[in-house]
Amino acid sequence: MAEQDRERCLKSLTWAIEQLEGKADPKQLEKIANLIIQTMTGPWRFFHTPEHIFEVGGDENAVEVLAALFHDLVYVQVDQGVSVNISCYISAFVKEESHQLIIREQAELRPDRMFELIMAIFGFSPAQALSPMAGQNEFLSAVIAAKALEHMLPTSAIAEVAACIEATIPFRPKSEDGVSACDRLYERLRTTNSTFELGWSDDKVIEVIKRAVRVANRDVENFASPSSAHFLDNTWNLLPETNHHLATPNSYTVHGYRTSLQKMEGFMNFLKPEIVFQQFGEEPASETYQRLIDNTRRNLEAAKLYLGAKLVSIAIIEALSFRIGRDIPISTMMGELPSPEYSTPQLEHFIPEVTQHHSLNTDLEREVLELLEKGRSSDSSYDVKNSPIATYVVKLVGFSEVRQLIEHAKDFFKGNITAEDFLALCNPDVVKAVTHGVIQLFRSREVALSEPNRVLV
Repeated sequence: MAEQDRERCLKSLTWAIEQLEGKADPKQLEKIANLIIQTMTGPWRFFHTPEHIFEVGGDENAVEVLAALFHDLVYVQVDQGVSVNISCYISAFVKEESHQLIIREQAELRPDRMFELIMAIFGFSPAQALSPMAGQNEFLSAVIAAKALEHMLPTSAIAEVAACIEATIPFRPKSEDGVSACDRLYERLRTTNSTFELGWSDDKVIEVIKRAVRVANRDVENFASPSSAHFLDNTWNLLPETNHHLATPNSYTVHGYRTSLQKMEGFMNFLKPEIVFQQFGEEPASETYQRLIDNTRRNLEAAKLYLGAKLVSIAIIEALSFRIGRDIPISTMMGELPSPEYSTPQLEHFIPEVTQHHSLNTDLEREVLELLEKGRSSDSSYDVKNSPIATYVVKLVGFSEVRQLIEHAKDFFKGNITAEDFLALCNPDVVKAVTHGVIQLFRSREVALSEPNRVLV
């Protein structure tokens, strides 16, 4: 697979350079393709993979293709730093102090037209501290793109690529006076055009911004997926990128799994649909833009309720686990993940069915219950696609009570109430059923140890 990705990347690079009438160096392009694919297939890359950059770039515009190939090369919080292979492109321009990346001071920087170009486009300056949430990764990725391509493309083409990468800095609201990230980029590009004598007309600057918007919107198009199940699939691929303990199935703890869900639930509640997608002029058309916003709002509402229900169920498991210890593997409380090689008992096997579930009040509730019961579109390597315990809780008590329990669970997570206080706030039938299920799971292991030939499930 990696070899196929390298070939596809090399083909895309070669095509894009030729389209832009650049000077293609086959050996150098092969080196760049290897660098890109090696980085994008790092051990923690589950969503930001080669397939992602190919999707973001499309196949129609050379600048968009190049920008997409480079835009996620640096992802510090996913890769746990900057790999040696790409650091050679940026080490002359940035340094690390107290675990933070900082642009070198002016006195430390040697004259470099490409680096100065990228700083101008991003609005960054010497001695500036970089933040992962404010363009750090995109800025450094753009620097790598510029340095890798500087002998193949004219400065104006590299500036267009960098503008597209800048636009992929996500989730930036308008300023208090209504100025958007695209508006700010437009003003910086006008200044950059003059300073670096790029020869762009104002119409050309607008064209560059619109192209950047297309790339940026494809980068986050999953948020507007017509299927909430598909949206959640990609959300589940994002989780292990920044929660590395999830990469070892059956070993991560109840607490570790819960904190991963909690961070994602918090992010979904923070995020506003209006800051996910960008628009500049009529790119995209207003009708298309509104559809993207509406689909995003629907997916976020589904995700918030879905994650909230899962948080309630894992809070019950965590509270019960406190009766045993404080760092209990989730497999201890719920059983190992299903495997085609062997079958072991799971907690869900000992949870009673709810023959007549609590009434559902909205289409959203019906959709989320179906997601919990039937599952997301596909399994992940570290989790099953359906949620049997959350399904049981929702069916027994309904979403109204689940919404209240979400807040109680968060108090438990913060330490404002004890584990037993939280369990006392839950429906006693739920606590009784889950407790009994865990006990039965433990007993099945006792049977397995003493009677190895007995079928457990």
